[in-house]
Amino acid sequence: MRQETLNVHAKSYEKDTEGFWKGVKDCVPTLLGYLSIGFAAGVVEKTAGLSIIEIALLSILVYAGSAQFIAAGMIAASNPASAIIFTIFFVNLRHFLMSAALSPYFRHLSPWKNMFVGSLLTDETFGVAINQLSTKKLANYKWMIGLNITAYLNWIVANIAGGFFGKWIPNPESFGLDYALPAMFIGLLVLQILSQKKYFVDIMVGISAIVIVVAVSFFLSASVGIIVATILGATIGMVIEKWK
Repeated sequence: MRQETLNVHAKSYEKDTEGFWKGVKDCVPTLLGYLSIGFAAGVVEKTAGLSIIEIALLSILVYAGSAQFIAAGMIAASNPASAIIFTIFFVNLRHFLMSAALSPYFRHLSPWKNMFVGSLLTDETFGVAINQLSTKKLANYKWMIGLNITAYLNWIVANIAGGFFGKWIPNPESFGLDYALPAMFIGLLVLQILSQKKYFVDIMVGISAIVIVVAVSFFLSASVGIIVATILGATIGMVIEKWK
């Protein structure tokens, strides 16, 4: 009975105006960040000795900014393929958390559709999606596909462009391209905070995350500190929200 109710709600929601092209439109604010970061990634990959075809395949198959930057550096340092694969795997483990956070909104879809949505999910599309879906019970599949596909194609084009023009840009950081990704995340965070209006919870989570990441960094690496701060900060936010 519960599944039938979900299917009815899903069918009615799919008829909503928030279809594929609405997803494309909602992805536009992230495109400039994708273009700059993807371009910088292409430049770095070209500097590492990859061909245009290899850069295209890397962006198509890996499709992860941080992982591609790491892969390019490890390739340039002549690291073995096994080390590169394991490193990328651990760097991208955060996608399990993002997929788990979005899964309740897609419980009315088939497993294959869920896999397709999850396979193209990135940090940026997750930020847009969670901001849009925070006030809804179910997600529009076509909207999510429009969001994901737009970001995916834009990333591939940006990587190829960076690889093509990379020989004329030896130092992309001098143009501020390395700041585009953090700036995009800050924008998504501000939009989410303003839409939810849970300022006390957000402030407490932010303070807790900063304290935790600094404390953990004294004993472990900064990357481990960020992961620990993310998990504990989210847990603290959930406890505070439930307690209130």
